[in-house]
Amino acid sequence: MKTNKKFTLASLGCRTNQYEAQGFRTQLTKLGFLEASAGERAGVCIVNTCSVTAAAGRDSVARIRKLAHDNPGATLIVTGCHAAEVAEKVTDIPVEVVLNAGKENLLSILFTQEELPEFKIDDFEGHTRAFVKVQDGCNSFCTYCIIPYVRGRSRSRRVESIISEVRDLAQNGFKEVVFTGINVGDFDGQENDTLAGLMKEAAQVDGIERIRLSSIDPEDVTEELIEVVLSGGKMCPSLHLVLQSGSNVILKRMNRKYTRRQFLDVATAIQDKCADFTLTTDVIVGFPGESESDFEETLDVIRQVQFAKVHMFPYSPRERTRAALYPNRIPKVVVKERKERLLKVAVEQAFSLRERFLGRTMDVLIERGGMGHTANFLPVKVEGFDHNTIVTMHLEKNESDYLIGRPL
Repeated sequence: MKTNKKFTLASLGCRTNQYEAQGFRTQLTKLGFLEASAGERAGVCIVNTCSVTAAAGRDSVARIRKLAHDNPGATLIVTGCHAAEVAEKVTDIPVEVVLNAGKENLLSILFTQEELPEFKIDDFEGHTRAFVKVQDGCNSFCTYCIIPYVRGRSRSRRVESIISEVRDLAQNGFKEVVFTGINVGDFDGQENDTLAGLMKEAAQVDGIERIRLSSIDPEDVTEELIEVVLSGGKMCPSLHLVLQSGSNVILKRMNRKYTRRQFLDVATAIQDKCADFTLTTDVIVGFPGESESDFEETLDVIRQVQFAKVHMFPYSPRERTRAALYPNRIPKVVVKERKERLLKVAVEQAFSLRERFLGRTMDVLIERGGMGHTANFLPVKVEGFDHNTIVTMHLEKNESDYLIGRPL
């Protein structure tokens, strides 16, 4: 093992990747390593790659090359969803490739004779809210998505293991946890555990004040889950409900398991029961065959629901997926124009949503960078408070991207 006991982590893509990077950080720290500061050479570099889009794959390769250049002689380990392709693209750089299936045993490459600390987290470096992975893999096989091929089939963690991490995070001062995974709606725990049951159990952990659920598909939102999410207390009145398209034609071509009407029914069922409840979502623009009418249907859903935030992705063909073989690709100039229109509508609707909360008094969890969020995920600009504190604020002004509040 090298004598340089400094490490650098690079994690691209989803919240699950961020959780896993924190798992590596926790293990290395317990083994006596220190995270390298900016400009400081590391002896170990780990890149947790992403392949959800072509751009993410390119960014992963670029990050590997930069770390190799900045840390000559370091052990460079590449894992994550783009790991299998990396060896073909960086043949000039010595790297150790660990596929997702072996990710939690990654450090055994460095420590062949040692008993390693358990792969789990008790901190979340650089974050105010902590992401806790409850599930991995996916069984859906949407036609645009490579993830089931690189992450494997869905598998869930045991509830007691998840709750143990939540307790450790609470003891280290974290007030908010977000349950995340590759397809959270597939969570089935052990012995008929449910996502709703997991959230109820997490609410019993002292010190945790907010519990969120990461992105979930409409068909996985059960009556039991709605009841728990709307129960108040530590449950945040906000949900990331995945749309992808507002057109039934495109949803079918994507192999999504719901219709436009079913998505709107779920959104309405939640919002009718709680006026403060907000939704965020994902949308893919420019899927093969997307007509102007299909696109307008997506805009119409955004106007109806008034999402607090829309994450927009231009369609990116991925090898090994069915959609990569579909005809009627949308010209780049059309995709660019639709992106701009969608973002304009999304920003307008989010602004209108926030207008409804002006004059209200709400608690804001302070984050780094002078920003914070209410429990229902409204962004609020704040100054003069330490991060990871909850401050009661009077919401007085609505700017283009956030609210401004006055602390009480």
